[in-house]
Amino acid sequence: MLGEYRIEGRGAAEIAAGVERAVGAGELQPGQPLPPMRELAAHLGVNPNTVAAAYRILRERGVIETAGRRGSRVRPKPATTGREELRVEVPPGGRDLSTGNPDPALLPRLAPALAAAAEQGDRRPVRYGDDPVDADLARIARAELDADGVPAGPLTVTSGSLDAIERVLTAHLRPGDTVAVEDPGWGSLLDLVPALGLHTVPVGVDDDGPRADDLRRALEAGARALIVTDRAQNPTGASVTATRARALRAVLRDHPGTLLIEDDHGHGIVELPLHPLAGVTRHWAFVRSAAKAYGPDLRLAVLAGDPVTVDRVRGRLRLGPGWVSLLLQRAVAHLWAHGAVDRAAVARSYRDRRTGLVDALAERGVVAHGRSGMNVWVPVPDETGALARLLQRGWAVAPGARFRLASRQAVRITVSPLTEEDIAPLADAVAAAVRPSPARTYG
Repeated sequence: MLGEYRIEGRGAAEIAAGVERAVGAGELQPGQPLPPMRELAAHLGVNPNTVAAAYRILRERGVIETAGRRGSRVRPKPATTGREELRVEVPPGGRDLSTGNPDPALLPRLAPALAAAAEQGDRRPVRYGDDPVDADLARIARAELDADGVPAGPLTVTSGSLDAIERVLTAHLRPGDTVAVEDPGWGSLLDLVPALGLHTVPVGVDDDGPRADDLRRALEAGARALIVTDRAQNPTGASVTATRARALRAVLRDHPGTLLIEDDHGHGIVELPLHPLAGVTRHWAFVRSAAKAYGPDLRLAVLAGDPVTVDRVRGRLRLGPGWVSLLLQRAVAHLWAHGAVDRAAVARSYRDRRTGLVDALAERGVVAHGRSGMNVWVPVPDETGALARLLQRGWAVAPGARFRLASRQAVRITVSPLTEEDIAPLADAVAAAVRPSPARTYG
């Protein structure tokens, strides 16, 4: 059955676990069909309802999908084979521009903030039952959200942006619901949504953010949620403009039951103003992470939202980790309060590298995108060929397949490691790499 692989087990959980292990090991390939439920039940000697329950578990975990009479099959991008596995090996002596990491030289020193937080903890140790959100962190975060036009609402703290998004989705949606996502978009998010048993529908992105017409079509087709990156969109660098925000809010106003999630991970590294969408739907969440400006190991994000959403997230946190470490919260509050990062200087640094590369590529006839943040997105006619040719020249960039659903092929270049002297040779290499391979003739 299924070629060399035999599905085994007597209970639903056992059957599902066996299939998931096979997918993770590559013994079951993306797109490979699973046997009909009655056929598998007869083979295993179990009730068909047991197999139906196993398939339901696999769907909810994002491992398989079911398409009516065509049956069930392994998802093209199952949750067990994440997009981060799509990577390139950096050649010896090569430059790695594929990671999406910030420039370490632009990150603050953490020792003073952690020492101050520890000293505060020594004076007043955290106890079970204490407020799970540090008062200073909440005060600073709320003041900045108010200044940026984010609607009033309660706050909580999560372990980074992806943790916040997962908790908000599971607070409102159920397996089988559809989520409108940016395409191209954040690869980890494109993995997370199907892993929760949810379906994705792509919304096209240009330099000004998600396209309003695409969003309208997605919502009219039944999407129950929308996830938007306000600034420094990964991978394209898009930033939602005031005009685009008005158009998106108009669409959302016609669909007030939509769950809106906004990700502002670019806070602190982007010079462009924020144009939030929150306030036109009943349920919303606005997520602001510390990772890009203060360091990826600071697994902390502030989540603002409507009272129902924040209360559900807080309740689920209580039943799991309880709270995000107050020591970490106080350290981030100290960084924010003492201006540990010169945000304007950081934004200028990334802007100069990004626009320098985009302009250099334009001079060489190559269209590239990078309106904000630390990445440049370059559409290419042949993604695999472009990656290989760049590797030959010593440059490793990220394959666009990590970030795409239905959008065209491209590569993502992280500008954080670049110096001014790198721009011209990199632009030369990219320009050579994106040209179609010459046709070969054989006499």
